[in-house]
Amino acid sequence: MGKFIYDGLVKVDFEDRLLLHLQMVIAAKLRRGEAFNFTWKDDSSIGDGRTTVWVHPRCSIVYKFYGSRRPAINRAWIEALAYTANAPTGLYIVPEPQTDQLRIDEAGVI
Repeated sequence: MGKFIYDGLVKVDFEDRLLLHLQMVIAAKLRRGEAFNFTWKDDSSIGDGRTTVWVHPRCSIVYKFYGSRRPAINRAWIEALAYTANAPTGLYIVPEPQTDQLRIDEAGVI
């Protein structure tokens, strides 16, 4: 389990594979200077609700991965997550499509 840390205050656990895909979508939006909501379902241990943060180019985000190996990238999942991020409701987690898995190295090369 990796950690998504927003502005040093909000910390949430995500599987490394999901966290990497979220990182790619969030980074793409921030590179374009776009701000958006990011919403996830909270764990039942903290109330089973949901949390939304406003992600913007000046916020501080840390992605802390548990494993040392970079997971394979599923381009279809990135596209599905990006689709939600571009909607008025903002980014939220969708199930991973079972197609188009490929390996992208550390430099982002396929």
